[in-house]
Amino acid sequence: MAKRGGFPGGMGMGNMNNLMKQAQKMQRQMEESQKELEEKEYTVTSGGGAIEITINGKKEITKVKLDKDAVDPEDVEMLEDLILTAVNEAIGKVEEASSSVMSKFAGGMGFGGF
Repeated sequence: MAKRGGFPGGMGMGNMNNLMKQAQKMQRQMEESQKELEEKEYTVTSGGGAIEITINGKKEITKVKLDKDAVDPEDVEMLEDLILTAVNEAIGKVEEASSSVMSKFAGGMGFGGF
């Protein structure tokens, strides 16, 4: 006689409750990790230290420092390029840190680094 009700694969309510608790715990950990990431700051330099950019985990630039020797009114393009390079590198650092944290959680869920 066929079994009625329940979950496919024989998953009982106890297993489902444990799964829900684990999912909630993981969600809290992910939220905490995301908050920590947002609060961190990353600093990069460009042009041998002539440009320094600090960015937070929310990808908000919090500080720009220019060496006075990098400011040449005759060569504004170079300064623009140095700033652009530094900003892109800073954003890359934030994205790398975020990906690293998220891959830990995806691996723990059995998605193989989803």
